[in-house]
Amino acid sequence: MGKVSKGIKCSVVGCDRDSVRSLPNEKVVAAGLKINETRHAYLCRDHYKQFKKATRRDRMLEKWRHGT
Repeated sequence: MGKVSKGIKCSVVGCDRDSVRSLPNEKVVAAGLKINETRHAYLCRDHYKQFKKATRRDRMLEKWRHGT
């Protein structure tokens, strides 16, 4: 059982919702979200949606680079 399934809270400063995803700390900070200093960033549904919107261009370029 992972921490998300155990009910860990969102790592974004000021948010106290349950998390749905865990991501590397560096990627979340690069996307512009302010988080607590941890090894992994745990994001709730709304903040994960913000993360996906912020990294859309990077993910598209990565797909083109690898040809998938």
